[in-house]
Amino acid sequence: MANLRELSKRKDKLSGGHRLCAGCAASIIVRQILMAANNPTVVACATGCLEVSTTIYPYTAWRDSYIHNAFENAAATISGVESAYKSLKKQGKINNEIKFVAFGGDGGTYDIGFQSLSGAFERGHNIVYVCYDNGAYMNTGIQRSSATPIGAATTTTPIGSQSYGKKEYRKDLTVCMAAHNVPYVAQASPSKWRHPSNQSVEMARLAVQTNYWPLYEVEYGKWKLNHKPKERKPIVEWLKPQGRFSHLFKPGNEAVLEEFQKNVDLEWERLLKRCEA
Repeated sequence: MANLRELSKRKDKLSGGHRLCAGCAASIIVRQILMAANNPTVVACATGCLEVSTTIYPYTAWRDSYIHNAFENAAATISGVESAYKSLKKQGKINNEIKFVAFGGDGGTYDIGFQSLSGAFERGHNIVYVCYDNGAYMNTGIQRSSATPIGAATTTTPIGSQSYGKKEYRKDLTVCMAAHNVPYVAQASPSKWRHPSNQSVEMARLAVQTNYWPLYEVEYGKWKLNHKPKERKPIVEWLKPQGRFSHLFKPGNEAVLEEFQKNVDLEWERLLKRCEA
């Protein structure tokens, strides 16, 4: 396995000059994921910010084979390509090793693409699926997804005299996928949520330090916590810099902040128990 120094010397498989927003974490995620692939790679990418910003016809920022998919079927598409590859290899028509990676946002993964992803995991395809979770359907106007945290303001959970934003807790997708008994599932960072673009990495770090987004992995059913903050920060430090939560700091919303913190604490304790088992 290559170390970080070796990985940093590899050529980027996502070129510069794309049209993602300055400071967007999506390109950081893609570069880090593909940098680890030492073989030719086929990439499937669901419709979303990443797709529209990197493949504006007739240009592409992708240096590997690339397939654009609908919102809901990136996992199904990459499953089909991986199956075709195995068939061709079995027939002796292909000899080289190829990797298969799919990227999707939280809307196309947690929600409308969940059946596609669950099916791919159940069938045991040799693929890597990466959900870059920024907590809403960003590409189509910032609508709520099941990854959107409680209290967040979106165009479909607007704030007002009768609403403080989204009223439901976010779905825990990592736990859902671990329940499929696949070889490996992990929760990593960074992400980005309505804050100055030069603070993407810092916001991702705060998500980890407040235990909102703990770093852990599940390998063959064994849960492992990869980072335990030395000094845990209150969730308000992660919420304050984000425009989607600014209304929660106005008088009358104290109970929502308390509920948010209690839920983070509860999920953290559940994770610790899983990792100790």
